[in-house]
Amino acid sequence: MAAIAIAGAIPRPLQPSPSSSSSLSPLPMSIFPLLRRSFRRNLPSLAIAAAARQDTIAWTHAPLKLLRPASADGSLFHAQIDVSESPDLAAGFTAPGQYLQIRVPDAPKPAFLAIASPPEAASLKGVFEFLIKKVPGSAAEKLCGLGSGDLVELSGVMGKGFAVDRFSPPESVSTVFIFATGSGISPIRSLIESGFSADKRSDVKLFYGARNLQRMAYQDRFKDWESSGVRIVPVLSQPDDDSWNGQSGYVQEVFSRAKQILNPSSTGAVLCGHNQMMEDVTAMLVADGVSKDKILKNF
Repeated sequence: MAAIAIAGAIPRPLQPSPSSSSSLSPLPMSIFPLLRRSFRRNLPSLAIAAAARQDTIAWTHAPLKLLRPASADGSLFHAQIDVSESPDLAAGFTAPGQYLQIRVPDAPKPAFLAIASPPEAASLKGVFEFLIKKVPGSAAEKLCGLGSGDLVELSGVMGKGFAVDRFSPPESVSTVFIFATGSGISPIRSLIESGFSADKRSDVKLFYGARNLQRMAYQDRFKDWESSGVRIVPVLSQPDDDSWNGQSGYVQEVFSRAKQILNPSSTGAVLCGHNQMMEDVTAMLVADGVSKDKILKNF
């Protein structure tokens, strides 16, 4: 999840309402340079306010338990953070798709990361697991440079997660399409491994997109996911092996060619990843009659 940036909007000229008989004069264009200068003068106070909001967050120190590459090209890392000494923090993780902030020494901003492990792992094993994309200059990159035992700071768990209760009982939503691109597979792993009765539904497919197999995480878990009732459709946008005979291109393109929505009222979807993918897939599903209430995202 991307870091939150400060943004501001310049007021737009007032326009008369088409349904009103009264008329309003538009603001003179000469006022806009003044408004812009006023906004720029207020930027420092906005930044201070944002920092103050960070200071109100309750941070919990926790040690890094494990860190290892999660992709062959070194762009993704798998991390385990020990939360066994923080039961209140662990108890806040109740649904796949939830996330939190992580602060790392020498990083200017915290990182927002979805929790990759299922909620049960927090209570049974005392760990949160994450899939981390190593972005230069970010807190995620700093985190990837730490070692076992190093301390990080965790915020409380945020978000409501995926509202999978909308897919209950299983026979009412017998078809579920799951979509993930890149590190967006992280909360999807949490969903699959927490169990949502995939084996009791007639058709559950995961369309998982990555640039190539070198950047596709969790391949070692595919067999277990398939055995739980989830059929996996890997999609490579830039295959680096001429022998690749699977699906190529973008996830939304592959889905557009493959989709067969026989009963929209009993179809649901879960999406996480690239914004364009989520917009395109959502538009296709809605056009085919799938209810927006059954198209789940984690934010």
